[in-house]
Amino acid sequence: MSTIEVRVQRFSLTSSKSFDQVVRDVTATIGHPDMNEFQSGVAASRTLADLETLVRAAIGPSGFMEFVRFDLGEILRKEGGGQGPRSLRLVVGNPLIMKEMVKTAPDAASYAPVTILIDERSGGVHLSYDLMASLLAPYGSQEATRVARELDSKVESLLRSAA
Repeated sequence: MSTIEVRVQRFSLTSSKSFDQVVRDVTATIGHPDMNEFQSGVAASRTLADLETLVRAAIGPSGFMEFVRFDLGEILRKEGGGQGPRSLRLVVGNPLIMKEMVKTAPDAASYAPVTILIDERSGGVHLSYDLMASLLAPYGSQEATRVARELDSKVESLLRSAA
């Protein structure tokens, strides 16, 4: 049994836009495939070319697709009688990018797809993302880290444009 320490760097922005507008802007360029159909398509893919075609059809202009969303604010507001801040966790990614990281750093599969957190706080709407390169650093794969840095750049660009 072994334990390693993983230090995480978090990218965070604050927007003066409304929560709803930030969510619209973040999700506008992310693909929203039917995940049951997508999983069936993955299983039916016979070749990498088949898989690449499927993924390209599922992702949006940002190069990402939404795997799932968790409306944490809805849960938090139950305690406040329907009042309180909104908080949304989006799990997004691109299976082809994930594949490239996992090939040389299998533990990358623990971190991909990635989480984008959008939440209301005092001072505005926060957009946060844990940098994949920081999560993969302890595993020592230069190739996975290179791919992770490219991923981080794409996510940061998405968040900057939405903020």
